[in-house]
Amino acid sequence: MVISPETFQSLASLPPDRFERGFVFGEERPFAQCHAATLVLRRDGAMLVAFFAGSYEGHDDVAIWIAERPAVEGISARVAGAPARFGAPRIAAKVAPVAHWNPVLYSLGVEADAPEEIALQWKVGRSIRRWTTWRARSRDGGNTFVDPAPLVAGDRSGGRGAVRSKPIRLASGDWLAGASRETRWRWDAFFDRSPDGIGGWVASAPIERDRAHFRGKGLIQPTLWESAPGRVHALLRTTDGRIHRSDSEDDGRTWSTARAIDVPNNNSALDVARLADGTLALACNPVPGNWAPRTPLSLLFSRDEGASWPWRIDVETGPGEFSYPALIASGDGLALCYTWNRRRIAYLRIPSLAGVLAARSGD
Repeated sequence: MVISPETFQSLASLPPDRFERGFVFGEERPFAQCHAATLVLRRDGAMLVAFFAGSYEGHDDVAIWIAERPAVEGISARVAGAPARFGAPRIAAKVAPVAHWNPVLYSLGVEADAPEEIALQWKVGRSIRRWTTWRARSRDGGNTFVDPAPLVAGDRSGGRGAVRSKPIRLASGDWLAGASRETRWRWDAFFDRSPDGIGGWVASAPIERDRAHFRGKGLIQPTLWESAPGRVHALLRTTDGRIHRSDSEDDGRTWSTARAIDVPNNNSALDVARLADGTLALACNPVPGNWAPRTPLSLLFSRDEGASWPWRIDVETGPGEFSYPALIASGDGLALCYTWNRRRIAYLRIPSLAGVLAARSGD
């Protein structure tokens, strides 16, 4: 099907029976603020969403929380804003009496005949510059996370492992995570590589950037996809007013100098997912300007491996903060969660993107 730019407008313009939308929990919650959600689709069709929550970002009481949406048949929510029926949130990790940050969920049991294990990475520490990355794993579908330990023993550099977006398993079998470090004057992104997604992480060199033209501290929080075996690509949050891109031709070991793409970035997080038909989906705030408002929140789509992003759905357009999206492919559609004004975690699922396109085009 040929997609025209007019096909994608706003979520409100889509047929309401073609998507599911709601919140992971209601206004009554055991914490004041929440942020930085992550999600994983379990093999049985259940969805897990994790996030950090507490009094406020950086407070010593902030822990990693998780909620589960059981597997369902078909589309259960027929109108925008209908509840997504997640269970009550519960604490998944609290390993020290200091702030926890930026959880990342991903499934280790990718082979159909292997037991499914869910991995969780997160940051611990009062200062971003001195974060320690921790990891744990679940063998019971996310009900409990066991064997918590630092991802890299002795490391307090602030950035090992997945800093924000999910790692990917490469065609070679290795796992690759987008990582970054933030100091007072400089932000750098790099990549961490593991043979099994749990241990043995080896860091790459930082991504280079054109310092003669780049504005601000730098770039962080890479999100990844692989277009062909050994060819890996990353999009990055930046202080330069636009998303930047870097590419690897050697299975993620070395990377090209970052370059700006034609998508604005307000120095806020983004995420990429590859749909079943090869279409790339990008969740972001397409807003120019360093620390510009975190609205609207949009989904952009590419069918040329990210060379262009001509199609767009605006998920949130009103005033407020709608940020830190996490995006995964879900069947032939996608699932998205994001921060909603620091008070709630919003959830969106489009079970069939092709169905949305067909409904919009009248086919």
